[in-house]
Amino acid sequence: MNPIHAYVETNKERFLGELKAFLRQPSVSAQNLGIRETSAWVRTRLERLGAKVQMLEVDAGGPPVVYGEIGEGPRTLLSYNHYDVQPPDPLDLWQTPPFEPTLRDGKLYARGVADDKGDLMARIHAVEAYLAVHGRLPLKIKFFVEGEEEIGSPHLDQFAQRYRDILLSDGCLWEAGGKDEADRPTLHLGLKGIQYVELRARGAKSDMHSSLAAIVPNPAWRLVWALNTFKTPDDRITVDGMMDYVRKPSQAELDLLAAIPFEEEKMRANWGIPAFVRGLKGLDALVKLYYEPTCTICGFRSGYIGEGTKTVLPAEAMVKVDFRLVPNLTPELMVRLLREHLDRRGFTDIETIPQSAEHPASTPVDAPLVHACAAAAEAVYGSRPVIYPLMAGSGPMYPLCQQLGMAGVCGVGVTYPGINIHAPNENIRLADYWQGIEFIGALIAEFPRRVVGMR
Repeated sequence: MNPIHAYVETNKERFLGELKAFLRQPSVSAQNLGIRETSAWVRTRLERLGAKVQMLEVDAGGPPVVYGEIGEGPRTLLSYNHYDVQPPDPLDLWQTPPFEPTLRDGKLYARGVADDKGDLMARIHAVEAYLAVHGRLPLKIKFFVEGEEEIGSPHLDQFAQRYRDILLSDGCLWEAGGKDEADRPTLHLGLKGIQYVELRARGAKSDMHSSLAAIVPNPAWRLVWALNTFKTPDDRITVDGMMDYVRKPSQAELDLLAAIPFEEEKMRANWGIPAFVRGLKGLDALVKLYYEPTCTICGFRSGYIGEGTKTVLPAEAMVKVDFRLVPNLTPELMVRLLREHLDRRGFTDIETIPQSAEHPASTPVDAPLVHACAAAAEAVYGSRPVIYPLMAGSGPMYPLCQQLGMAGVCGVGVTYPGINIHAPNENIRLADYWQGIEFIGALIAEFPRRVVGMR
C-alpha cells in the first residue's frame, strides 16, 4: 500500500473533523462576514503544520493574505488558494444549513467545501502526510491564501507586486480542479478573464403611475434596447470591435481540444438543456467554450417584481452583465469598447459602472509543472489526465503567475461536475477528497524532478 494512502486511511476521522471545523467558520467576502476570524484560523493551522507564517497586508487595505513557507531546497512550488466563500443565498434551497457541514450518501455539503476550502485543507493534509511518511519535503512549498477571491481579488495585483521576491517560485498550483463527467482527472492550463459591469438608466425622479408611460420615458425599456445591441439572436456578440481582438486558436490548440473526451450528451442531460447555443456540437462547441468571449446578463432589476400586480412606471433600471475574456481581450479594453459602443448608438445617458475584473491567463502545455501534474495524476488515478487549455471560468491567476513569469496549473483537486459551485447544496465527494490528498503527495515528489536544470 502507498504509505501516504495508509496515513490518510489512519487519519480520516481527524482530517474530516478538521475540514468540518473550517467549513463551520463563515467567511463571506461580499458581506465582510467572518473574514478576519477565518484568516486567523488558517494561520493557526499552517503554523501547526510547521510552516513559517506571516500575514501579508497592502496599504490599500482588504483582508490579509495568509502566507506560509515549509520545506527547503532550491525548488519551490507556490500553492494558491482562498479562504473566502460565496454568499449562501438563497437559504431556503439548502437541504441543511450552509455552515453546518453535513454528510449524505458519501458527500459533504457546506458552503465553500468545493470552492475553495476543501482544496486548501487537502493540500495541508497532504503536506502533513508527506512529512509523517518521509520525514522531510523535497522542495519548499509556499502557501498563498487570500480572502477576497470571490469578489474579484481587487488587491491581488498589489500583493503580487509588493511581495514579488518571496512569491517567485518554479511554478504555481492553482486552486480548483477535479474530475470530469466520466470521472477522469483533469488539468487546466489557464483561465478566461472577466469584466463585470453594472449598467444603470434613470427616468423620472420617482416611480410613477404606469398610465403616464405614454409620455414619460421608461428606463427599463431603455436598458432593454441597449442590451439588444450587444448580441444577435444566434448568440453572436456585436459590441463594436470586441470580436476583432479575439484570435482564432492555433492548430496546436485545436489538437489539444480535439483530444478532449467531450461528454456533451451527458453534460446537457446534467444541466437539463436540450442543446448547446446555436446547436453547436463537438469541436465547434469546445472552441466556443474556451476560445470565444461571452456577454451574459446576470441580473436585471426595475420596478415591481413582487407577487400580484402593481401598475408602476419605474424611475430606475439596473442590469448586471459579465464578459468572459479570452487572451488579447483585457478588462480595460472591454470597458472602453463597451462605453464607445453605447455612445455611438445614442445611449450616452446609460451609466456604466465597472466592477470586478480579471485578466485572462494561460500556461504553455510543455511547462514542467504540467508534466509533473500529469505524472502525479496518472500515478494516483491510474490514467492520464484530460488537459484543457483554459477554464471557462475566471480567476486571478494573471497577476500572480503570468506577471511574475510563473506557470500556473489548476491541478486535479477535489471537485466533480455535481459540486453545485456558487449554488445551494455545494458539496464534494469524500472519496475525491482522499484521492486529492494523495495527488498532492505524489506531486510533491514529482515536481522537483521535473524542474531540474531550470534557473
